[in-house]
Amino acid sequence: MSSRYAHLQIAPSILSADFAALERDIAAAERGGADLIHIDVMDGHFVPNITIGPVVVRAIKRVATRPLDLHLMIEEPDRQLEDLVSAGASMVSVHVEAVRHLHRTVHLIKTLGAKAGAVLNPATPAGALEDIAMDLDYVVVMSVNPGFGGQAFIPHSIEKLRGVREILSTARSSAAIEIDGGIDTSNVAQVVAAGASILVAGDAIFDTSDAEAATRALRAAAVGSAVGSRA
Repeated sequence: MSSRYAHLQIAPSILSADFAALERDIAAAERGGADLIHIDVMDGHFVPNITIGPVVVRAIKRVATRPLDLHLMIEEPDRQLEDLVSAGASMVSVHVEAVRHLHRTVHLIKTLGAKAGAVLNPATPAGALEDIAMDLDYVVVMSVNPGFGGQAFIPHSIEKLRGVREILSTARSSAAIEIDGGIDTSNVAQVVAAGASILVAGDAIFDTSDAEAATRALRAAAVGSAVGSRA
C-alpha cells in the first residue's frame, strides 16, 4: 500500500456518543482502532448548538489514550485556545468563516503546542486556503453544515476534496485533509480516493450496537478502498 494510504486515520466523533458514558464509548472506539478522538466545541453563536468546553476536554483527556482532535465551531476562538490546549487538545481546527485574522490564529495554535487546522464550510470554496496552505498542519472539509450530528453527506464534498488537494499540492504543503460529516462505509471509498486521510465519523460508530466493531468496519472499508484504487 502506498504511503498516502498508510496514513489513514479514523477519528470517532463523540458528538454522537452517549455523554453519560463517554469513557465507555471512547474505550470501545479505541479498541476498534481509533487513531484520534474528535471533539466538537460549539458555542451557540457560530452554530446553533452548544456542546462542551475545557472542563469536559480535560476530563476526556484523562480517559482517552488517543490524541484529542478539537473542531472549534465558535466565534472568537483565540479567546479559548490557551484553555483548550492546556486541557489536552493535540489538534485544533478553526473555521475560516469565523476567524478575522486566520494566519495569526493558526500560528497561535502552533505556539501553544498543538497542530493547527483550518475548516471549510460546504459553501466556502477551496480557494480560501490559497494564502494559508503552507502554514497549516491539516485542512478540514465539512461535508455537512456544521452544528449537529446525524446529517446526510453532501455529495459535492467530493469535488471540494479534490480542489483542496490540488491547492495543497500546488503550494507544496504537507497538510493532511480531514473530512467531517456523514461519513460511513457507503462513502468512505470516495472520500479517500479524493484525498481525505483523516476520517471523522459519529453516527457510523456510536449510533450502533457495537462501537468497537463499527470502528473496525470503517477502517476496513477505507483500507479496502485504498487497495481497490490501486488495482
